[in-house]
This record gives sequence, C-alpha cells and structure tokens, in this order.
Amino acid sequence: MATEITDINQLDLTKSYTYADYLTWRFHERVELIMGKIFKMSPAPTSQHQHITVAICAGMYQFLKGKPCKVFPAPFDVSLPDASGISNTVLQPDITVVCDPAKISHQGCQGVPDLVVEIISKSSVKKDLHEKYTVYEHAGVKEYWIVNPNDRSLIIFILNETGKYQPSKPLTRGDKAHSTVLPGFELDLDELFIDVVEEPEEVYPEGTIRI
Repeated sequence: MATEITDINQLDLTKSYTYADYLTWRFHERVELIMGKIFKMSPAPTSQHQHITVAICAGMYQFLKGKPCKVFPAPFDVSLPDASGISNTVLQPDITVVCDPAKISHQGCQGVPDLVVEIISKSSVKKDLHEKYTVYEHAGVKEYWIVNPNDRSLIIFILNETGKYQPSKPLTRGDKAHSTVLPGFELDLDELFIDVVEEPEEVYPEGTIRI
C-alpha cells in the first residue's frame, strides 16, 4: 500500500508526477504541476490582486448568466493532458472560463479551458510570461489574459489558426477590453484599476518556488 502523503516534504521535488499523484496528496500547501514538476505557490495574494480578481470575475459572472460558459476564480484546478492523454500539468489560473460543461467536474476542469486570466506579481512575472504562456499556448487555450496591476495594463493573447498567440496592444485606463471567446463582453479598465496601489516588495521564506 502506498504511503499517504500528508506533508509536502515527503515528496521528491526533483521527480516528475502526474495528475493522478496530485489527487492523492493530503497536505495543505497549494502547488501546481508543470510538465510533471512540482511548484509551490506563493503565499496569500495581495489586496490589489484580489480586487482585480473579484472585479473581472464579477463582470464575467454577470455576463455569463444563462450561458453555457462558466467562470471560476482560483483555487480551481485545471488538468491539461499531454499528447498521450496523460495529465502531468495541473494549474490554478487566477480566473478560468470553461464553455464545455463536459469538462467541469467537482475536481475542477478536466481538459483545456477556453480563457484564462493571470494577474502577475513581481514574483510570478517570469512564470506567467514564459512557462505558463508556453503551456497555455501548446494546450490550445483560446485566450490568455495577463493583467499587470503595477503598470495598470492588460494584454490579451488570442490563439491564431496556426496555434500561436497573437497579442493585443497593451490596454490601460481609458480602454475597454473585449473577448473573442465571450462576444459582447466588455471590461472597463478605468473601473478595473480604480484605487489599485503599487505592489510592495515581496518577501518569501527561503526555498519557496514562486509561480
């Protein structure tokens, strides 16, 4: 019988794991898997991060009432299968939109969502702009929104017919964001970035891997 994993320190962070492994873990730390590798998530998000999450989610929730697409804030597991059908990538986007009800289970989204939003911080910018960008593009996520609270900007990456992301111009105050996945949806960036303060320097315990 396999040993029950109740402490993250029981795991070998140099090894590769699958979504099936992930579902058996019983520790409290939030982690993600990227191509089988474990990444500890940052501590609780800042107030500005939460303000933006709530503002976007509230707008999308109201817009999607009575429609098949559903919006979910983190923590919400998104399990992405590889070419063989085995999932070794499990992410928790800040916001996830899923338009196929068959992909939604009590455990999260099993398959590729239609739209994801990541609200970057000083500690997560590399992961959001590189590793996660590559994963979302390769998986076929139709839209990837990256919100930068500190410069009050939003860039929308749209998957083209060749499977590559094409960026919008950087959007900021005075602009309105629209979605190809959610035709008719509009997000006023004046309202999104109202009262958003600059993010303080982040301090994390030694050894924390941030995404």
